[in-house]
Amino acid sequence: MVAMNTLVDRMSMPAARAPRSAIADDMAMIRAASELTRDLVQPSTRIYWTDFLASTLVGYAGVAAAILAPSTAWMLAAALVAVIALYRAGSFIHELTHIRKNALPGFRLAWNILVGVPLLIPSFMYEGIHSLHHNRTKYGTVEDPEYLPLALMKPWTVPLFVVAAAFAPLALVFRYAVLTPLSFLIPSLRRLVVERYSGMIINPLFRRKPPEGEFRRQWAWQEGGAWAWSTLLVAAGVFGWVPLRALVIFGAIAAATLVLNQIRTLVAHLWENDGEVLTVTGQFLDSVNVPPPGLLPELWAPVGLRYHALHHLLPGVPYHALGEAHRRLKAALPADSQYHGANYDSLPKLVLNLVAGSARGGAA
Repeated sequence: MVAMNTLVDRMSMPAARAPRSAIADDMAMIRAASELTRDLVQPSTRIYWTDFLASTLVGYAGVAAAILAPSTAWMLAAALVAVIALYRAGSFIHELTHIRKNALPGFRLAWNILVGVPLLIPSFMYEGIHSLHHNRTKYGTVEDPEYLPLALMKPWTVPLFVVAAAFAPLALVFRYAVLTPLSFLIPSLRRLVVERYSGMIINPLFRRKPPEGEFRRQWAWQEGGAWAWSTLLVAAGVFGWVPLRALVIFGAIAAATLVLNQIRTLVAHLWENDGEVLTVTGQFLDSVNVPPPGLLPELWAPVGLRYHALHHLLPGVPYHALGEAHRRLKAALPADSQYHGANYDSLPKLVLNLVAGSARGGAA
């Protein structure tokens, strides 16, 4: 808690708000979530592979169409399709951290070869990181790599949080093409790279531990693949093997997918915890569902991410079953259940609420 408070102080935290740590567990909701969804935990091999491969195919077809487009209008239209499809394909990295080992043979390998390495976001950057975000005693604390109390910070931190993602592709190329080989020559640099530049982390105080066992071997080949691909991209640009326009379009599409994901991350939680350990219900209410009838969340929060609060309640339920789980709980739980407190209408409203909240705090 002390470390998280220090972080917030550094980011100019305004006046404190009521702590979420005071929220007691809604045991009726927790029991209902467990009992009503026991038959939904098996991932569908057909759905996973079909969805992922179709999204990947459409995404790369969109990249090719954007590069070959005869006009700016056609280029932008194709790029938009590529961004949405590759964003969906990339979002399966979230599922990789939750599906049981051997539940989907070959899926992790295929995802890394087709999406993770080409977009320089291999799954080791997320696996072993995201699980800490779901840890009962680490969520929202200094030990959570995926949490910042954005609602308690100054308003400028919100746009900065999004804008930083636009430069991520360049940072990733530098990380793999330059820092990877150098880090194996300089032990102190390797420690820094592993601790701070080897994960999808938004908490600047978090330090990652070195990988062990089978995960270390997974990390090694994924990082090696990302190094080879990033080096090839740099060489292609320097020596003119690929037109610079094609590289710029591909980079812009990759950047747009990361910006879209950052905006989605911005509204995945309310970001109101000040570093205290929360109850399960407290974590649930600090998270966000954007359920139907809206259709747009399927684009900006794909692969089940529109049910992020429910996912925190039931992390073992595969993405394609979360809609059914939500329908069951919504119908079964009374109007005064805490479950209904995590459901919201739209992305713009969530963003405006976050910005307005931080602005009010900043003026306090």
